[in-house]
Amino acid sequence: MSAPALSLADARALLLSPLGPVARAGRDASRPRVSFEFFPPKSDEAEAGLWKAVSRLAPLKPDFVSVTYGAGGSTRERTHRTVARILAETDLKPAAHLTCVEATRAEIDAVLLDYKAAGVRHIVALRGDPPGATGIGGAYVPRADGHANATELTAAIARIGGFEITVGAYPEKHPESPSIDHDIDVLKAKVDAGATRAITQFFFDIDAFLRFRDRVRTAGIGIPLIPGIMPVTNFAGLKRMSATCGASVPDWLQAHFDGLDGDPETRKLLAASVAAETCARLQEEGFQDFHFYTLNRADLVYAICRVLGVREARA
Repeated sequence: MSAPALSLADARALLLSPLGPVARAGRDASRPRVSFEFFPPKSDEAEAGLWKAVSRLAPLKPDFVSVTYGAGGSTRERTHRTVARILAETDLKPAAHLTCVEATRAEIDAVLLDYKAAGVRHIVALRGDPPGATGIGGAYVPRADGHANATELTAAIARIGGFEITVGAYPEKHPESPSIDHDIDVLKAKVDAGATRAITQFFFDIDAFLRFRDRVRTAGIGIPLIPGIMPVTNFAGLKRMSATCGASVPDWLQAHFDGLDGDPETRKLLAASVAAETCARLQEEGFQDFHFYTLNRADLVYAICRVLGVREARA
């Protein structure tokens, strides 16, 4: 949950400071809480890359790490194997993604009981993307014998019991939603069903995110609202992804990446800079929790965590 707003004196001191948000970040005595998202690998080479990233980030002692679930449950078994390996080989606390898509209510209950027996105590409950060629952004049609949405899925997880339940939130509106107000009503319903925290879709418009935070709190929703941060080096891929998930791409961000298609090193530097500035600004707004969409790479996320004061414990 975000900290109290700055006092007038503190705000004035920040405005008069010769340092920017990145330079000031990490100076607070309180260490931010971070979490990392990974996706299950599809090949031996990808699996090696995933575990290299896990090994690099694990010493930062994240609050938890989440493992995604593909459209239509397409990665169900690989998600389970990845979560099981994290439990068996690391001290990390895994959070398993779970969706409604292409699963009956009985199948969902069976998955939850399997996770519970394996020692998983945290589920990320999402409606999920439709299967098939449409994928993200396609029309979602619930099964008659399944859960219709993430609110019903959250309630089912709560009935099983014994799990923390994380749900999604959309600072710039879910692409299928008629309005931000509707999104906030849906978030409130998920909280009433048992959600214990919300992680947002990635975003680049910080002011839009802060306006969303204010409206969420005004609506009486008090669970932690954790900003989702994605350091992006592939701008073309970002534009495709943003078009389907409702995240805007500001003109200034496009200008940063213009002409750099053949320059991956500069793109990485820009991606780290933008994400670090975003986190540093949010830290000054009172946020002490950050969730990183790692894309199974550690270098940029590791560097940003250092900016925020999240570092490995000294021997």
